[in-house]
Amino acid sequence: MSVYITNYEVECSAGDLDALMQALYDKENQITIDTNYIDDNKPVGLGKMKNDNFFKTLLNKVSNVLKTSTLSNFKETLLIVGSSVGGMKESETIYFKEGNYKNINPLRHTISVISETLNEKFGFADTRAISTACTSSANALLIAKRLIEVGAYKNILVVGADTLCHTTVCGFHALGVLSDSPCRPFDKSRNGMNVAEAIAVLLLSSEKNDNSIEFLGAGASSDAYHIAHPDPEGKGAMKAMNNALKDAKIKPEEVDYINAHGTGTIANDNVEALAISKIFNKCYISSSKAITGHTLGASGALESIISCEVIHRGLIPPQTGLREQENKLLNIPTVPIEKRVHYILSNSFAFGGNNASLLFGSIK
Repeated sequence: MSVYITNYEVECSAGDLDALMQALYDKENQITIDTNYIDDNKPVGLGKMKNDNFFKTLLNKVSNVLKTSTLSNFKETLLIVGSSVGGMKESETIYFKEGNYKNINPLRHTISVISETLNEKFGFADTRAISTACTSSANALLIAKRLIEVGAYKNILVVGADTLCHTTVCGFHALGVLSDSPCRPFDKSRNGMNVAEAIAVLLLSSEKNDNSIEFLGAGASSDAYHIAHPDPEGKGAMKAMNNALKDAKIKPEEVDYINAHGTGTIANDNVEALAISKIFNKCYISSSKAITGHTLGASGALESIISCEVIHRGLIPPQTGLREQENKLLNIPTVPIEKRVHYILSNSFAFGGNNASLLFGSIK
């Protein structure tokens, strides 16, 4: 059974969908240099949503998807949420305000607080919440695809959502991978990533509409090379990409564009570039994280929406921040490329060698 992405909504540091796509094409990063998260006022680049009411924005985006769909409600729709932070920010806010943990509700701290909040408002057939670090919402989409294919559900709503919190920012700082400026994926002088937040909502269906994008392939792997570093030979990344191609029955030379994971860290970009160059040799490649920052568990869903929009618009986004390309084998554009786009691969890689690649296509 075919699977289609029929509706979607997004909010990130660049704003809503139109603002995000404009920023991508205009190469205007939306990264804020902040000194409030790390000791001694150390500056770090962060991707902050302009509306800081996370749950209000979340409910609004899901409501908009429902309104623009053919559904009257979500009573027969499964909800799958992918997140790596969950309700952590809410707990931090209480702690910083009161100086203790007494009034923190542990049930509001979990990953599932997002799915539970949405279920209370909309009433889904059932809900699931998964967390696989930075592949959370990519894996949520993969699971949704499999469930629709076997006929378990006709419609599944996938939400990728993460919000900035001190625990996350300080954790990445402890690993020494944060940049104090907007990140520069695949650049020879890149110096780290930008932690960011986003909400991305996609409605998947077994029935297409006039604006549908077909969800053709999903591949995953778990190389478990190291808790925080990718396999230096790119074996896990290659396996995920090859699995997605196999699932979609698409050859590497048919892919027009890859939305790379491209975090801007030394290790990730080097390994991803190596893995891509071993499989692909013609398609365009860029990372949208130079605009949005790394939205962690939301990134798979966010970048899937970007991929759908690139297909609709026939305009491939350039790589922002690229001064001197490190891996010369990659075809990285520095200006928007007008092109009829048939197939796009979107990569998401995470700690522990948890890898996911998703493949989208235009309706023939």
